[in-house]
Amino acid sequence: MDTALWSLWWVWMAAALVLGILEVLLPGFVFLGFAIAAAAVGLILLNTGAALGLPVLLLIWAALSLVAWLILRRLFALPKGQVKTFDHDIND
Repeated sequence: MDTALWSLWWVWMAAALVLGILEVLLPGFVFLGFAIAAAAVGLILLNTGAALGLPVLLLIWAALSLVAWLILRRLFALPKGQVKTFDHDIND
């Protein structure tokens, strides 16, 4: 695979779309963090037009994925020490 392909903004946006679809199919906020980071890298490439190498782009993507995951975890996780329990069946 040509590494110049990864420096195109629309490739990162397409990856974000695929990861977003995976998040719908397999929820858990993991793929959503990856999708947010891929979209951010795509926007960075679109707005700056910088010709960054694949290792730099992957480093940016990994760092943004971690930040996105931490933010999503803080927003949507249960408070520390609590466990989700169900007292009744939805069919009752």
